Amino acid sequence: MKILFFVLFCISAIFFNSCLGKSDNHKVYIVYMGAAAPSSNGAMRKDQAQLITSLLKRNGNALVYTYTKGFCGFSARLTAEEAGSIAQNPGVVSVFLDPILHFQTTRSWDFLDSISSKKISPTSLRKSNAAAQPLSSSEVDTIIGILDSGIWPESPSFNDNGMGPIPARWKGKCEEGDDFNSSNCNRKLIGARYYPDSLDVPSARDNMGHGTHVASTAAGSLVDDASYYGQAGGTARGGSPTSRIAMYHVCEYFGCPGSAILKGFDDAIEDGVDVLSLSLGGGGGEKPDFSDDVIAIGAFHAVERGIVVVCAAGNDGPYNSSLTNDAPWIFTVAASTVDREFQSQILLGDNTIIKGEGIYIGKLKKSPVYPLATGALVKSESATETDARDCLPLSLDPKKVKGKIIMCETRNPTSYIGDKINEVKNGGGVGVILTNADPEERIMAVKFGGFPGSLIEEKEANQVFSYISSTKNPVATILPTMTVTGGKPAPAVAYFSSRGPSLTSVNLLKPDICAPGVDILAAWPDIDGEEIIPVKTHSGYNLISGTSMACPHTSGIVATVKAQNPSFSVSAIRSAVMTTATQTNNFNAPITTTDGEIATPYEIGAGELNPTAALNPGLVYETEIADYLQFLCATGYNTSQIRLISSTVPKGFKCPKKLTEDMISDMNYPSIAVSDLKEGVPKAITRTVCNVGPEESVYTATIEALADIEVTVTPNKLVFTKQEKKLSYTVTFTASSSLKRDTFGSITWTSGKYKVFSPIVVSKCIV
Repeated sequence: MKILFFVLFCISAIFFNSCLGKSDNHKVYIVYMGAAAPSSNGAMRKDQAQLITSLLKRNGNALVYTYTKGFCGFSARLTAEEAGSIAQNPGVVSVFLDPILHFQTTRSWDFLDSISSKKISPTSLRKSNAAAQPLSSSEVDTIIGILDSGIWPESPSFNDNGMGPIPARWKGKCEEGDDFNSSNCNRKLIGARYYPDSLDVPSARDNMGHGTHVASTAAGSLVDDASYYGQAGGTARGGSPTSRIAMYHVCEYFGCPGSAILKGFDDAIEDGVDVLSLSLGGGGGEKPDFSDDVIAIGAFHAVERGIVVVCAAGNDGPYNSSLTNDAPWIFTVAASTVDREFQSQILLGDNTIIKGEGIYIGKLKKSPVYPLATGALVKSESATETDARDCLPLSLDPKKVKGKIIMCETRNPTSYIGDKINEVKNGGGVGVILTNADPEERIMAVKFGGFPGSLIEEKEANQVFSYISSTKNPVATILPTMTVTGGKPAPAVAYFSSRGPSLTSVNLLKPDICAPGVDILAAWPDIDGEEIIPVKTHSGYNLISGTSMACPHTSGIVATVKAQNPSFSVSAIRSAVMTTATQTNNFNAPITTTDGEIATPYEIGAGELNPTAALNPGLVYETEIADYLQFLCATGYNTSQIRLISSTVPKGFKCPKKLTEDMISDMNYPSIAVSDLKEGVPKAITRTVCNVGPEESVYTATIEALADIEVTVTPNKLVFTKQEKKLSYTVTFTASSSLKRDTFGSITWTSGKYKVFSPIVVSKCIV
């Protein structure tokens, strides 16, 4: 199934480019020309206008999009020769084929509150969101822009009860399209744009669900009694339920064209969003080139304009160096579990209860009256016993299956769960038990739809096998699904969540943060889903998983931090979230992966998102645009290219003649990463912190030991006064022997009230 999806994806991508092309020789290219002057008011640069005019003279239908507001460039249908010729122009940074990117909450917020030192009750949120009590302007003026698959505006998660007038600074639009008009927007959903050259349906309406889900996770209003067909019930709310939402519809079933993503960035920068949330990305595992990375390009210009850009790290875990969206100006988010399970227990004829998981919407008798058999016992004459054990298509005999609960093994790694369920269902079975699922399938609830089912692990499977083999007429039933909270340990890093180290540089630690991304309940369109549900009323909410879900959790908290701290810069907001993160689970032990190993910063960054502590961080690290320019120098860009890319290059800026990876380590980032330590040779990095807590504050440094490395902090005490609001310190690393593996630790600055945490990674060598 995964192979089939990949093939279909590739065919769709080829179809997209060929449909837009003039002929087989014409494909969509993006021409990136760097910064737009902040004072240009969206007018084209002269050299941009000349290129477009020349292009239209040759081919009047060539132009797809122009980019003039946040940055300069255009996308057009070109031959390879034309693209190469345009790339030679002095004002052009890069020319590249239009890439196709792809997609990468009731309990989740309650769970985050439960592991925080302070808690925000739904009651207090409801009071602040009630129509009888208007919100303060700082709370409601935060605008979250989302680039995704559109939005389903009728969802109750997008009601605007209690919200005041739309901020006067908002310049965006509610664009009319198919089945979508201006009345679909309100004081919550204040903007909706779409890009017809890239979409099957010209509308901001979401016919997939992904965009609606992430929008409500980030900023959904409070909705009582939300659930997925009775499961995961509670009060649904976004991370910033008082923020506004602006949707930029850039994705379709085949993926998300880079040309549309850049147009969404361009519009969002001009419209006036405060936060941009992108649960999108390319595949991980390849060293990125930021000159043709559309998210990195758009994010850089957004950050220059004071917009925080939050992105998913990717779903290519558990492999090392698998993450995407790892530019230092992007806030990169990994995914973790919450403490909730969906149990579908099995009751055997001898009254043994077998713990199982999964969600089914249907009914079986609660007493064990249904005959129970393994797939091997009901195999068809033409099937092998191996295929029948796995319940592969056409392996079971319907005459033997009818009326029974069938237990299917998962020994064939290429088999697909849906095929097994359908084989039993189509054969007349009344329920299915799945065993030995891979780790990814064990952490996410299997949706059996209207067909009773349960997923069990090997230990429980052996109990069922033993019962079947020792009983003349084995019987069982599958009990109704129950939502159970308080499971331990949680959070744990999701199996699928992409990992570091960054292929850009091991001297930049990515991901930055970890947030809930498994079985997240959020709004969903009233459209046909994958599962056949035997009820007439759509639930309006769905449970899905991915770093796509972790990203909007962080975007919502970023918006809340900005609302509570309006003077914070983009990097100060990111610092506030990172340095207040949690490193322990609900068992008061170190956070682990779902495989049980202690998680490293390559998996969780600074730790698990802590919504309340992030509002009042004590100290923040300001990463300046100048830091990012030095980063570009260190990663291969020359002074001329950087002057084109950035609108804020200081006068006289030049890339240093001697470029080293240590330049990246010295970025004023909230985490610390160094590499290539030589035995006995000290290496020092410097950080500067800004006091945003009480004016008179004293902080003391504590280092978590790094094996075989001596670490000193100078000074190890920071004394802030009314006059001294920013102070610097130096961390010096000295290896006592050659490093045989990457080593992890941390530095924590502590006052009487605050703990300001930064993870440290010392890698054994440069990638």
